[in-house]
Amino acid sequence: MATPTAIVRSTLESFADGILGAAPKLLSGLLFFLLAFLGITVVRRLLRASLSRAYPTDQRLIVDFVVIVVTVFLWFATALVILDIVGMGEIAASLGTATGFIALGVSYALSDMIEDTVAGIYLLKDPDFNIGDRVSAASTTGTVTAIGLRKSRFELDDGDVVVVANRDVEAKWTKQTVAGEQS
Repeated sequence: MATPTAIVRSTLESFADGILGAAPKLLSGLLFFLLAFLGITVVRRLLRASLSRAYPTDQRLIVDFVVIVVTVFLWFATALVILDIVGMGEIAASLGTATGFIALGVSYALSDMIEDTVAGIYLLKDPDFNIGDRVSAASTTGTVTAIGLRKSRFELDDGDVVVVANRDVEAKWTKQTVAGEQS
């Protein structure tokens, strides 16, 4: 029968051996994390700089949206790789698969919002659709006062403001011309 001191000594030795055995994997994971951090920082800055040149400052919302989406994907991929490096590859594979199913469900649930966002990006890039234009869209005729990623605002002739989902605006809109003005 082992004495309590021998049990404690054996337990501590096993714990120390486990830590020493895991140290190379943990150090590799830490090194990968640091390299990934630097890489993601560089990618974010390059992406923001190139998109900022492509989009005017009044469309900064698109730049922020794209940078956030890319950053989330990069960090998620980094987390999965780190899990694999430290010996939890099965957990990483399970997380990747589960996230795919969750993303599929979320994208289905948010399909209208995603459609509004994509339409908003098209409207923001469209040189014929600008703030101050008089437009007919979705049974509404008014002056465009704001164009967001998900919805646009129109001021009607009576001063009321109507908010319309971008998918409805982008589906069919007509720019109205003022008498004497050429379009």
